[in-house]
Parts: sequence; structure tokens; C-alpha cells
Amino acid sequence: MNTTSRIYLDNAATTPLDPEVLDAMLPYLKDHFGNPSSIYSYGREAKMGIEKARKQVAQLVGCTPNEIVFTSGGTESINTAIYTSVNYLNCNHIITTKIEHHATLHSVQYCEQKEHIKVSYLHLNELGQINYDELETLLKLPNTKTLVCLMHANNEIGNLLKIKKVSELVQAYNAYFLCDTVQTIGHYPIQFTDHLVDFAICAPHKFHGPKGVGFLLVNNRVNFPAFIQGGAQERNHRGGTENVYGIVGLAKALEKALNNYESYSAHVLELKTYCYQELKQNFEFLHFNGTLFENNLYTLLNFSVPDEHKAELLIYNLDMNQICISSGSACSSGSSIGSHVIAEIKPSYKGHHFRISFSHLNTKSEIDSLITTLKKFI
Repeated sequence: MNTTSRIYLDNAATTPLDPEVLDAMLPYLKDHFGNPSSIYSYGREAKMGIEKARKQVAQLVGCTPNEIVFTSGGTESINTAIYTSVNYLNCNHIITTKIEHHATLHSVQYCEQKEHIKVSYLHLNELGQINYDELETLLKLPNTKTLVCLMHANNEIGNLLKIKKVSELVQAYNAYFLCDTVQTIGHYPIQFTDHLVDFAICAPHKFHGPKGVGFLLVNNRVNFPAFIQGGAQERNHRGGTENVYGIVGLAKALEKALNNYESYSAHVLELKTYCYQELKQNFEFLHFNGTLFENNLYTLLNFSVPDEHKAELLIYNLDMNQICISSGSACSSGSSIGSHVIAEIKPSYKGHHFRISFSHLNTKSEIDSLITTLKKFI
């Protein structure tokens, strides 16, 4: 990446803000600063920015503008969808997995403990894949109104869900479908036509947009009151003054990401393939996690290093050498304390787990630097 001497390879966590996105946001940080709920000109200018962004986003993802609810990001969107389904759609059964993002897992656990909702966790094979026949069996349970909560792409190992297949099963049994699409919106040209999902999630900081903003896509068949009370914003779906410049930045980032999808994805997949080949050639003892390339997110690689190779301080040592990658979970010292995803699919494995995630800004020379540095420590 040209903007810094550091090598940043943790793009699944967040990405640097695109300069064109910042340029689109700046007028709403300086000139169009009005409260969008105000009726005078400053307010109308801000409101127009929001509604223009809403229409643009809806066109890009294949839904109607009134299905887009702007939020503070992925976690709020997931919480809203789950609690809405339990408290207003009368769902008394949730089907999910134990490798979802904690925004989903913790919300589901809360509903199980406090709302006495039945929770079914799908079994996973050693690659982290669900069994679709088991999903259908659970959807058949009597006296249940079910919410299915599954990630489109796992944020640690990259496995892709067969989203259309799940959608068809959910519709066949009159259930609801929350698909965590945080890692895929902006990276794939997804179209949410034909009632593909009931809820979908977007966080633009995953594709070079701003932090602190996102959207919850809510299918028109779902009607729900505000999760955050205190105002009539977002068509009474979310109280609070809107993050106008964030919303404008979201739309611009999504537009640029999807307009450049073919070139960006080809470059990133080439980087992933090159990095995989270099890791495999130089470190034969590594174990790769997830489905790797088949039905897998093209933006990341996840691998494990056995205990005997002393990799517990790898993140720290790489950081000292100006290289940023991620572990499944890390304490303040930078050493790995384990990944709930790997622990679920490989419970007997003893080692340390690492994720490398790529952007179109990364280069092969950065991968070479990573490999050279890794050789010093493992």
C-alpha cells in the first residue's frame, strides 16, 4: 500500500478510507452540516444527501429504497434484526452455528437466556460447512416460528454459504432469514431481488468506506417498530440524528467497489493464490483452515501453526516489523488466545491461528516481505 511504510494485511477487520469517498463526504462535514430533520435549507440539503444515498444503495444491491435502514454499522444491524424477530415477529426458535460473528452469537445467547428462545446450532464438518439437510430437518420442527441466522461468508475462515439454497428452504417453511453479509456486500455484486433474505447487513469500512455507519436491509414483508427510540428518523425504524456524511460515504464506497468489482476481485484473488503458494512452499507444517478456494471468500486466508513452532508471539513480532495480520483472538500483548471458529471445527488441534486478508491496494511485493519476515519467527 502506497500510503504508508507499514504493510497492512488485515482488511477483513477494516480498510483505509478511499480518497474519493472522503471527497464525497467532505461537503457534508463542512457546508451541508444541517440537521436532516430541520425544514429550512441546511436541513433539506442534508436530507437530500441521505435520500440520494439511499436510492443509490438500493439500486446497487437490488432492493427498494424503503428497504434500506441506515444504522451505526454491522453490530447494531444484527442486534436490531435478531431482537425484532424475537419480540415483534414472534420467532421462538433460532437456527445458527457456533462460528458466527459474536454480534450474532451474543445476541442469540441473550435471547436464549432472557427470552427463553429455543436455539439450535447446526453441526459443522472439519472445514466449517453446514449440513443443508440438517437445516431443513430443524425447519420442520412443530410449533415453531424460526429465524435462521447464518453468515454469507465467515469472517475468519472465509467459507461461503449457499445463500440461495438457504433462502429457498427458509421460504418453504415460512421462516425468516437473517444473513450476515458484512464480509460480502461490497466484495460481490449481490442482488437482493425475489425476497432472497429478510435481513442483510452492510458495514462499509470493510470496503474502503467510513466506520460508524452501515445499513440493515429489511425485506418489505417485515414490519417492525424502532429498535432505538427517540425520534422518527429512518421512517420510524431508528431514532437519532443520522450520520449524514457517513451515509454519503457508504454510498460512494459501495458504488466504487461494485463498479470496479471485476478488476479488484481478480487482483485480490491473484494475491491470495500467490500468498497461499508461498506459504505452502516455505512452511510445510502449516495447516490451512476452511474451504480455502472452493466456495470461499477471495479476500482472505486462514492458517494454523503447530505449538512446537513457537508462534505464540507471531502477531507481535510481525507488528514490530511493520506488518499487520490478525489472529482469531488476541490479548493486549498481541499473543493468540484462540479462535472460537477454529476451536469449534478443530477442537483437538494444538496451535496458533492466523488470518491474512487482502485489498486491491496490496501488492505481491508485500506478500514477499511477509514471507521473508515469517521465516525469521516460525
